[in-house]
Amino acid sequence: MFDARIRPLIDPLLNRLGLTLANAGVGPIFVTLVGFAMGMGAAVAIAAGYFLLGFVLIAFNRIADGLDGAVARATRKTDLGGYLDITLDFVFYGVIPLAFALQDPAANALPAAALLCSFYANGSAFLAFAIMAERRGLSTDRQGQKSLYYLGGLAEGTETIALFLLMALLPDWFPVLAWAFAAVCFVSAGARVMIGVKSLDR
Repeated sequence: MFDARIRPLIDPLLNRLGLTLANAGVGPIFVTLVGFAMGMGAAVAIAAGYFLLGFVLIAFNRIADGLDGAVARATRKTDLGGYLDITLDFVFYGVIPLAFALQDPAANALPAAALLCSFYANGSAFLAFAIMAERRGLSTDRQGQKSLYYLGGLAEGTETIALFLLMALLPDWFPVLAWAFAAVCFVSAGARVMIGVKSLDR
């Protein structure tokens, strides 16, 4: 919901940093992989109960996720880079709730399962529409320049990042936050399906 508003604010800084990294010989896929490693580190830290470390690593993961695209724009965007970016993002979004479930199964397993199910529904609507949009030659840059058609919704990257950071700061509130955000994601998925049906039925 907030991605389209946030992008104009952060893109200029990301683009400057991306150009600096590109000039230093750093490639976008390297940035993607480093960011992914930080995300996996965040999951391990959370599962072990080191929530503050998890918070920091989540933040660095998301910074890297913005920087890889900026480096690609400063050099050359590739299908491989776009594929790795979206795939590893989805893995990251899955392992953080799983980490909380592993950290305290009795309290967190069920809300984590509900949250992951909502992510699955939201992601399916998102990716399925992207495939159909590619077939029809549709494009948009409302959420910045992406490797695929980005169909907006109530629950997007900005909201999910804020959720994960809040969960790491307030781990005892994980069940409440997970249930609440799962509800938002299910509504977002439903809205994306309706938008997709309307767009593809033309």
